[in-house]
Amino acid sequence: MALLNSPTVMAQSSKILILGDSLSAEYGLPRGTGWVKLLEDRLRKDHSSWQVVNASISGETTAGGQTRLPLLLKTHQPKVVVIELGANDALRGLQLPATEQNLRKMIQASKQSGAKVLLLGMRIPPNYGLDYTNKFFGIYGKLASAEHVELLPFFLERVATRMDLFQADRIHPNVMAQSIMLENVWPKLEPLLKP
Repeated sequence: MALLNSPTVMAQSSKILILGDSLSAEYGLPRGTGWVKLLEDRLRKDHSSWQVVNASISGETTAGGQTRLPLLLKTHQPKVVVIELGANDALRGLQLPATEQNLRKMIQASKQSGAKVLLLGMRIPPNYGLDYTNKFFGIYGKLASAEHVELLPFFLERVATRMDLFQADRIHPNVMAQSIMLENVWPKLEPLLKP
């Protein structure tokens, strides 16, 4: 273990930066059971040199993420950035052009730093009407196409329709859902980890 933590090995480790909200910050879950921790465990089991930096904060919006990202890029110099933001914007009924612009700026800043980007798409309940819901979902595909970055169309695929995979608030996935969330992310993330 001492060898793994030596400055030489640490310097050689490439970093994956996860910039997300409560879905990636283990909200309501026992520590160490979220999908990001499961990702770390998988990489360690595969003897991968990749390190995961989880900069996710419950309640985070795209505006908050965009404000925090420059320092995170400078501090950690990640080779891959996973952006899992937007749901809190939509749940608050924020203006979609602002959400789109914030996500675009995060993608562009990540690319300019030399990182590959994986954008995790989200869907929301039709509380604000079908038009808003559809336009929100469309932002992710539009940005991924325009900015030439990898897209997971819907982060909660195979989870969203199952109430048994949610906590009592019916918003946040429970422990059982975390492995499914990782299995959604992994096929899109793994190719980005190859030289």
